[in-house]
Amino acid sequence: MQSSCGSGRNPRRGHAHKLSRETGRLAADFQHVRSVRADYRGLYLGIFTPTEAAGFGVIFALCIGVLRRSLSLRQVVDALYSSIKTTGMIALIIFGAFLLINFFVLTRANITIADYILSFNASPFLILMVILLIYLILGCFLDSIGMVLLTVPVIFPIIVGLGYDPIWFGVILVIVVETGMITPPLGINVFAIKSIAPDIPLSTIFKGVVPFWGADLVRLALLVLFPALTLYFV
Repeated sequence: MQSSCGSGRNPRRGHAHKLSRETGRLAADFQHVRSVRADYRGLYLGIFTPTEAAGFGVIFALCIGVLRRSLSLRQVVDALYSSIKTTGMIALIIFGAFLLINFFVLTRANITIADYILSFNASPFLILMVILLIYLILGCFLDSIGMVLLTVPVIFPIIVGLGYDPIWFGVILVIVVETGMITPPLGINVFAIKSIAPDIPLSTIFKGVVPFWGADLVRLALLVLFPALTLYFV
């Protein structure tokens, strides 16, 4: 008799616990959505820059964690350690890029490389395709800051020498760099997602990325074939 009564209470407690847990998840998701909306609103209204928006998002997330009592001191320390490590890596890349730029300025090696490539009298479109392919490959190994800082001193004189608009190439560069970072099978951003969600197979992540990668390639092709789409408002 007691066992039957006990078994009658357990499902109710289980449902109540599940409902409470789902309610907590919905509340957390709602707070995350509010944070993202506030960031985008500030960006599009010109209230703050992208860098300031990142700082605002961090402060907003800290406030939510403190108010919901879901943030421990250990988590804060781990987040700070991860931020310091990432900042140090980016700082080393920037330092190396500045050394490379100074080397090019002193030796004019980038101008020499550009003149050598332009001396082939190859089709400007063919050279552009090779440059875009190089960026797609580099996206498998370097982050966006490293790619831009290390390659632009060499690539930019070639682009100008071919007669392409620098503003147009700047837009193309941003798109192809970000596309390269999700290019199968070694897109660096895909492995970043894998580190965040280790339970999801890498093949599943790549399957989810491929449609977006294809859409990026289509967009890139349209902007290359129809430069007016990029420079319409310039």
